[in-house]
Amino acid sequence: MSYTICRAHVEHLDLMLPLFDAYRRFYGRTDREGSRTFLHDRMQNDESVILLALDDASESGAGFIQLYPLFSSVRMNRTWVLNDLYVAEEARRSGIARRLLDAAVSFARSESASYLELATQKSNAAARQLYLSMGWKSDDEFEHFTMELEKPGSR
Repeated sequence: MSYTICRAHVEHLDLMLPLFDAYRRFYGRTDREGSRTFLHDRMQNDESVILLALDDASESGAGFIQLYPLFSSVRMNRTWVLNDLYVAEEARRSGIARRLLDAAVSFARSESASYLELATQKSNAAARQLYLSMGWKSDDEFEHFTMELEKPGSR
């Protein structure tokens, strides 16, 4: 199979929605109409960058990465958070995740970003192995914390 990576825009919303919905279901979240609104707003308002893998044969979505912009005060430069990475089950083990990650790195470099960052579950051995094999480094210097502000399962 052959795949093309492109930057998704509002016209790709119907191709993105099944992928985004499956990604959220993986984390126990469901709300298809909310997903549509959320994706539309991010694309319409240029609040994120979504890189979409398209199956050249079927012209369907095979996977995506969503990046959110941040700034580093220390480096005084833009950075990007790779927040979402998902590959459709039928397209897994085909190199799409690696190609999407490469595209994210190329995009961030083209924007003169200082760095990309991502987080993954400690139990996600396959993702951790992929990231390390591609040169991503585990952060041993800083410990990251979160504070849940939304009741889990509310969306």
